[in-house]
Parts: sequence; C-alpha cells; structure tokens
Amino acid sequence: MEVLLLRHGKTSMNQDGRYQGRTDVPLCPEGEAELLSGGVLPGVEKVYVSPMRRAVRTAELCFPNARQIPVPDFREMDFGIFEGLNYQEMTGNAEYQKWVDGMCRGKCPGGESMPEFVDRVFAAFDAAAREAIAAGEKQMFVAAHGGTVMALLSRCGVPEKDYYDWFVKNGQGYVVHLDEKSWVNDPVLTE
Repeated sequence: MEVLLLRHGKTSMNQDGRYQGRTDVPLCPEGEAELLSGGVLPGVEKVYVSPMRRAVRTAELCFPNARQIPVPDFREMDFGIFEGLNYQEMTGNAEYQKWVDGMCRGKCPGGESMPEFVDRVFAAFDAAAREAIAAGEKQMFVAAHGGTVMALLSRCGVPEKDYYDWFVKNGQGYVVHLDEKSWVNDPVLTE
C-alpha cells in the first residue's frame, strides 16, 4: 500500500518559530496559497486527519473531495508550558534549557515526552493502517503535523533514521510503502 504522510500548511506560529503543538491555530493565507500552488488530488476518497484546524484545512485544500477520518492521536506533540513561545522568548528558562540539552526528548513540563508522543502516534497509525488493509485499500492518505510524520517514521521508517532526520517542511511530506501482508508482525514503512 502506498502511504502519503503530509504535514499541514504554514501557520502564523510557524512563521514566528513558535511551539504550537496543541494550540489550535488556522493556516495563514500564505500557507493556504502554498498548498494550492502545489496542486490538489481531487480523486482521493478518504484521508486520515489530525483534528487540529491546520491539518483539517490542509486536507480540505489538498484532497477536496475526500471524506475526512479524524484521528485524535495524530495531534502534534504537547509542548506543555513551552506552547506559544519561541526559543528567543525562553532564553534563560532553566526548564527549557534542560529539555533542549536532552535533545528535546524528555517530558515537556505540563506536556509529553518524545517517547510518549512516538508511542501515541504509532498506535493511532497502526489502527488506521489495519483498517485500511482490512478494507483492501491500495493507498492511504494522512494529513497531520511535522512531529506526527517524524514520530511515525522514526518508529518504523526504513531506512532507520533519527526522529530529526525525518524533518519535513510545511505542506510537504513523504510517500512510503506499507507491505500489507507483513504489517501486523513487522510494521515497516519504506521510502
């Protein structure tokens, strides 16, 4: 099965370098324009989508005729007290510095850790993939967040890469392959 993992279009918080995580912000006009300039896929019938406005709108623009299947655990990582701030605003914040020094893998105060996030995203994707496999689908479309894409591919992407090596820009993504016959015992997504 071919799987398209798409990061949402640009938001004003992306433009300002802010941690937006669970903050439910819309796409900015520039983000919508960039998505539309990349083309739409009107033939897509179904897309799995994070319930955040920026992902929902991305799916509406890129897959205008698709039925959206909300997947709550495709939401971005919960950055806790760092939400809405950028790194300049947190200069001198000991909790932020500790998190950064730990390669941003530890638990955000009031939020979640990278391992918790990766587990959440993988479990949600696994359930959606099994649903798509059971329905005999040959393609699967996901509109979510950069962190969601990075979390999933760091868990089961091949070639194996670190979380940060799977970075994806706004409005872009990866097309990967899922082997329906082996997914249950060997969950792998290959480039």
